[in-house]
Amino acid sequence: MANVARAALVQATWTGDTESMVAKHEAHAREAARQGAKIIGFQEVFNAPYFCQVQEPEHYRWAESVPDGPTVRRMQELARETGMVIVVPVFEVEQTGFYYNTAAVIDADGTFLGKYRKHHIPQVKGFWEKYYFKPGNVGWPVFDTAVGKVGVYICYDRHFPEGWRQLGLNGAQLVYNPSATSRGLSAHLWQLEQPAAAVANEYFVAAINRVGQEEYGDNDFYGTSYFVDPRGQFVGEAASDKSEELVVRDLDFDLIEEVRQQWAFYRDRRPDAYEGLVQP
Repeated sequence: MANVARAALVQATWTGDTESMVAKHEAHAREAARQGAKIIGFQEVFNAPYFCQVQEPEHYRWAESVPDGPTVRRMQELARETGMVIVVPVFEVEQTGFYYNTAAVIDADGTFLGKYRKHHIPQVKGFWEKYYFKPGNVGWPVFDTAVGKVGVYICYDRHFPEGWRQLGLNGAQLVYNPSATSRGLSAHLWQLEQPAAAVANEYFVAAINRVGQEEYGDNDFYGTSYFVDPRGQFVGEAASDKSEELVVRDLDFDLIEEVRQQWAFYRDRRPDAYEGLVQP
C-alpha cells in the first residue's frame, strides 16, 4: 500500500486584524480536512500583516508566547477538531527583548511537538527583520508527526543550503517553507530554489508565499505557492499569483526511498571534506 500523505497549504491576503485572519485560516483548515488533508501549513507570521516592511516599535504588539499564547492554543484546538497536523508561523516573544520568527508544529491530536525559529534574518529594504527578530537558536528540529517526519525552514532561510541539508540529515520527509516574498525582488528564484532543495535533499517541500499588497509598504506578495517532490517536480499546479488559495495535494512518501536509492546523494556526501564550509 502506498505511503501517501494528503497535505495542504494556505496562501492568504491580510484581512486587517488578527481575529479575522485566524478565523479565515480556521475555515481553510476545516475545508482542507473535509478534502481529506492530514497536514496543513500557513504563511510566515500568518496571524499578522508583514509588518517588517517598516521599523516601528508598535509592531511588537503582534508577538505572543509559544506555545502558551492565544494563537497556538487556538490552533491546538483546531488540530484536535480536524485531526490534522498544523504548522503555525507566528511572531514569538520568549521574554522581554527576546523575539523570534517562529513556527510551532502541532500534531493531529493537538499536542504541541515543538518549534522552529528562523535562523537567517534579512535586513534590506522592505524586509527589516533584524529590527524585530533574534536569529533562531533551537537548531533544525524534525518533528515525528501523525503523517511523517516534518521540518520547517522560514522564508529567507531558503537561500541557505546548509539548513535544507541538516533537515534532510535529521530525517525530514516534508519541509514546510512559510514565506513572505515580493514580486520583483526574488520572483525569479521562487520556482528554482525550493525545487533544487527538494532534489538535493530528496524530500518534499511545501513552498508558501503571501499574496497581495498590505498596509505597511509597497511589497507585492505574489503567491504561487506549491508542493514539489524529491525529483524537483511540482505536485499539481502552483497557486495563483494574485488570489488567496487553499492548495491540497497527495504526496507519495514512497518516492523518497525510490529517489534516494536511484540518485544516492546521501551515500556520496563527503562531510570529511567540508570543514571549510563552517569557517567564519
